[in-house]
Amino acid sequence: MSAALSDRPRRVTTHVLQEMKIRGEKIAMLTAYDYSIARILDRAGIDVLLVGDSASNVIAGYETTIPITLNEMIYYASSVVRAIERALVVVDLPFGSYQGNSKEALSSSIRIMKETGAHAVKLEGGREVVESVSRIISAGIPVMGHLGLTPQSIHKFGTYVVRAKEDAEAKKLVDDAHLLEEAGCFALVLEKIPATLGAKVAGELKIPVIGIGAGRNVDGQVLVLHDMLGITQDFSPRFLRRYHNLYQEITGAVTKYIDDVKNIEFPNEKEQY
Repeated sequence: MSAALSDRPRRVTTHVLQEMKIRGEKIAMLTAYDYSIARILDRAGIDVLLVGDSASNVIAGYETTIPITLNEMIYYASSVVRAIERALVVVDLPFGSYQGNSKEALSSSIRIMKETGAHAVKLEGGREVVESVSRIISAGIPVMGHLGLTPQSIHKFGTYVVRAKEDAEAKKLVDDAHLLEEAGCFALVLEKIPATLGAKVAGELKIPVIGIGAGRNVDGQVLVLHDMLGITQDFSPRFLRRYHNLYQEITGAVTKYIDDVKNIEFPNEKEQY
């Protein structure tokens, strides 16, 4: 185990993330949706696991994040929480579980916390969700914000292009970031925005700012696990670095298994009773 990992506390909390920002230690965050993978990631030393509504895409096969339900998110999150010993687990509030109704937002968040054992929730939006953020936090539930490209609003934007390139939208993003911090968010995700804007927000906020396509000068990074491991192949934004090509490796292993079964090479004498 590296010195950096051995020096860290056993359990990552929102307070620990704040301390990491203060001392300039970057936060590593990945998505997870099941017990087995979450256990590997936790033991590898990941700081934050996001049970993302990206499960709608990479697990359920939907085109957008919109169809996934609160019940489905609770199922995935419960599986992840049972696996972890160290990481902070954050769960996305899915589309339709918080927009426009702060009472429903609180109810959805309470269900997630009680039924999964997760440590925090995440929701998309700025000024329009501040009332929900405040109400959730007033119940003692930590909230992570999300600005920039907000996938649940894809039908509003009509495209996944970089957000906040124009001055007006950039100013609104900065204002929304401050509003979310003032409302009590413990951290903020910035997705697919100019690197200079990501650096500006991270420099102005006291809370950790985690980027996904927001440049290197934020307080941490997050990627969708299936993308960074190369399981998905049809998604290649500039911000994505593939650390492996599991699609190719799994295909090769399965092809070899099929051949061995067809040719009666599996099981062999040592693999039977």
